[in-house]
Amino acid sequence: MALFGSLSEKINHAFSKLKNKGALTELEIKNAMREVRIALLEADVNYTVVKEFINRVSEKAKGELILKGLESSHQVVKIVNDELVELMGSKHAKLEVADRPPTVYMMCGLQGAGKTTMCAKLAGLLKKDNKRVLLAACDVYRPAAIKQLQVVGEKVGAEVFAMGQINPVDIAAKAVEYASKQGFDTVIIDTAGRLHIDVLLMDELKAVKAKVNPKEILLVVDAMLGQDSVNVAATFNNELGLTGVILTKLDGDTRGGAALSIKAICGKPIKFVGTGEKLTDIEPFHPDRMASRILGMGDVMTLIEKAQNAISEEDAQKMAKKMKENSFDLEDYLTQLNSMKKMGGMRDMLEMLPGMGAKLKGADLEVDEKQLEKTKAIILSMTPKERRNPQILNASRRRRIARGSGTEVQDVNRLLNQFEQTKQMVKKLATGKMPFPIRGLK
Repeated sequence: MALFGSLSEKINHAFSKLKNKGALTELEIKNAMREVRIALLEADVNYTVVKEFINRVSEKAKGELILKGLESSHQVVKIVNDELVELMGSKHAKLEVADRPPTVYMMCGLQGAGKTTMCAKLAGLLKKDNKRVLLAACDVYRPAAIKQLQVVGEKVGAEVFAMGQINPVDIAAKAVEYASKQGFDTVIIDTAGRLHIDVLLMDELKAVKAKVNPKEILLVVDAMLGQDSVNVAATFNNELGLTGVILTKLDGDTRGGAALSIKAICGKPIKFVGTGEKLTDIEPFHPDRMASRILGMGDVMTLIEKAQNAISEEDAQKMAKKMKENSFDLEDYLTQLNSMKKMGGMRDMLEMLPGMGAKLKGADLEVDEKQLEKTKAIILSMTPKERRNPQILNASRRRRIARGSGTEVQDVNRLLNQFEQTKQMVKKLATGKMPFPIRGLK
């Protein structure tokens, strides 16, 4: 699902009416801004934020700030893009690091926001920067919270400090002390949540803050709550003095209200977003990239970063050489399948390319998880010689491969046809990194 798919579609529909026009009249701008305002309100963006946003865009669109020589619709889109970036914080807000280790990050939020999982996601992300991360289990009330942190911590390779269901303030203090002695440079404290904000919760969080003096206090909030998440953020900020926000479930049926309202209402930046259920589904929040995605202009930088994380430089060089020599075979195809899965799948990748959002609507991309696994099973049922020389795959070999992979001969034939299409695409693109046939796109 595209990020803010409905919002993006409605805003672009408003802009489509301005295309191929010369100078815009005030009425045309007013009508377009009315549609944008409705789209933002339906996305659950705060009313005051929407009102001020529309006023700023309208003034610039009919003022002297419009650049001469550009198509009018492009000028308006640029103004809206710039204002969206400003609304969400202008630039990426990086995590602060303490002068002396360990750096302590205190995670807080309501139950159900995905706080414990996000602790592990953040730990995994920091470990990629060669940080030694200790997770502190300070949620002593929710059943199995400590066990959950231990499970997800193990999956990302981060040690978990736990002392059972005792005073969480003492656990936090002991965790920081342990981290200092054992050479950890980062401590992430998983604090308790509640179903709703109450005095006891805030008093406990204030006590933890006073005891360990965290470098950052990060609120984990469910993006699907819309304006309610903004209210939660405002309350936590007033009580604790937040340094940043992490939005979870941005891949779900979220309308965008939280991402577009939190910075304006609370004055605190969104630092990370959760984009899926996997422990690798976490991204730094870049306002400029998010604005670009909302306006259907893609997010090439994030796509490049995902590719760099999924594909080693050595593998990329090997693949580039094979593409240049047109020696791309089924073993390479399998490698690209695995890389694509690491990057989130074909649809996620394509949605980050400029102008692809609308084209993907209803397109048959054949990239669901089951299909990917079936394709991998077919290739793995071939001998190394067959993978390197698919032209030798006669009828009897195809029947054997189908039996070995638990598929039908038609599935094998379909894969080989797709592979041939891919080879042709690779030959044409030469240096491209999109190794799969895209059916249904024009």
